[in-house]
This record gives sequence, structure tokens and C-alpha cells, in this order.
Amino acid sequence: MRTLAKPYAVMLEKQDSLDRLELSFRWGGYRLRVLHFHLASFPDHHLIRFHKHSEYEFHFIAGGSGVLALEDGEHGFAEGMFYLTGPGVAHQQLAGPGGGMQELCLHIDILPAESSAPEGEEPWEAEEARNCVEALDRLGAAPMADRCKAMPWFLAAYQAVAEGAPGWATTIKQAVIQILLRASRAALDSQPAVRQPERDMASYRYQRVTQFIRDNYARPITLKEVAERIHVSSRQLQRIMKEQGGTSFSEYVERCRLERVCASLAEESVSIERIAADTGFQSGNYLHYVFRRRFGMTPSRYREHSRSHPGWRHFHEEAKIST
Repeated sequence: MRTLAKPYAVMLEKQDSLDRLELSFRWGGYRLRVLHFHLASFPDHHLIRFHKHSEYEFHFIAGGSGVLALEDGEHGFAEGMFYLTGPGVAHQQLAGPGGGMQELCLHIDILPAESSAPEGEEPWEAEEARNCVEALDRLGAAPMADRCKAMPWFLAAYQAVAEGAPGWATTIKQAVIQILLRASRAALDSQPAVRQPERDMASYRYQRVTQFIRDNYARPITLKEVAERIHVSSRQLQRIMKEQGGTSFSEYVERCRLERVCASLAEESVSIERIAADTGFQSGNYLHYVFRRRFGMTPSRYREHSRSHPGWRHFHEEAKIST
């Protein structure tokens, strides 16, 4: 028999390592169950007579050549090609001379999932799964080139099991999905443009900015610094703050700091100077000025009132900001 070229030869060392696993998982609106996932070797002229399956069987030729017989006739295949025999497709396989053939086989059951989509599943993933399965159903059984390079994912799955590193099951799931996706695209003359889900960038940038401010309010924060972090100009950032939050950058920073100041005054006994230092104000005097301008009372008065009236949080709640 022809010696199998690297890198797939290693898969013959523990030929059934993937077959021994109970591999079943959900992908979009489908339940996938792997029945066989291995490298098989066939000697010269080895014949597998006409048969069919209720499931999908992928045959990727890792070495050698052969002939596939279908109801419409015979089709030759060679290393670097693959064919898919879908549910109910009768087929016969004959290994070629001069070394037989080596086949990477994925035999998989793909059925509609019985339950509704789990909470948190992204609609785009369900759409991709549906498009993939529909494309596989249209693919036909005639051999074609593995132009999208699905075969390396067999080796990735095998190595994940052999190494037994954390995340091996996720790697195998990803490998199976990649094989399906890449096989489904193999017959296309050109890859169609697929509209990818995009963020609302203004909302996304606003969320990033406000989270950064809330994480770093205790130190000096400038408009220019934060604008550079999200790769926009200072003017663009001001516009985002106005459109998304109805406030300016400096107003948001001040409100965020005052929210923390109010909480500290109501719940802690540290000095005003200490609170000012911990919340990004230049000094206790500056905090006194800003606080009185905003709430009409001094920080000390706020502390006294909050403690003499348990449960009172009028200004404390007013200072809170939404993100």
C-alpha cells in the first residue's frame, strides 16, 4: 500500500480515537451527531459495494485514487478531492491500483433540533447553519476538489484528542463545523458576498467610553485621551456623547464622580479631602464648589442630612447616571 504522506499518517496510530467519543451538539437549528470521524486505508482494488445511509457521509481523499459509482455513472477521484453522499444516495467505492487509497471520513447525522433555540443564541449563527445545510443538500455526490481546505480540520480534531488539553471538546466541535462549512462552499465558482452582522458603532463607542470613565474616574481623564482610545477625533466623541447620552464628555465624567462622592458621603466616614482624592477631584475645595453648584448644598450638609434621615437618597439617586 502507498505510504500516506504527512501530516495525516499520524491519524493511523489511534485510528478510532475520535470514533470512541460520543459527539453530539447543537448548531443553530440543528442537532449534529457524529457517527464516524477517522482516517481509513483501503488496499488496491478494494470494493465497497452499493449501499446508502440515512445520514451525511463525507469522503475526503488524503492519498491515492479510486472510482465512485453512482446511479448516474462512474466518477474518478484522487488525492485532494472529496465527495459527499447525502441521505439516501446509493454509492459504490473502488480503491485504485498502485497503492490503494486513504480516506478521511466524517459520517454525521444532521437533524432539526427538537427544542427551540436556547436563550442567547445569535440569529446569525442559526442562519449560517441553515445556509450551510441547504448548500450541502444541493452539492451533489460527484467528486470535487477540496478547494476550501476542509481536510486539515480532521487533523486538528485528532490532535485535540491526542493532546487532551483543556478545550479539546470545543476544538472538535469547531472542526466539525468547519468541515461542513468548507465542504458547502467547495462547489461555488466564486464566494458570494455575505452581509456580516455589524455593530451600531455610535452605541458601541458610547458604551466603551462610559465604561472606561466609570473604571477610571478616580484619575485625570481627558477628552483627547479617551477619543484616541476608540480611534475617533475629540469632536466626534463629543457628538457621540450628545447623541447617545444627551450630555457632554465633561458632564458625564463629573456626574460619574459625583455618584461615587454621594455614596461615600452617605456610607463612609472618611474626610472630604480623602473623598475628593479618591474620586478624581483636584482638591476638597474644588469638590465643595462642584457639589454645591450641582446640588445646592455642601458635601458636609449632604452627609449630615443622609445620616439623620435613614433611607434618604434624593441627591444620591439623582447623581446616578445610566450607561
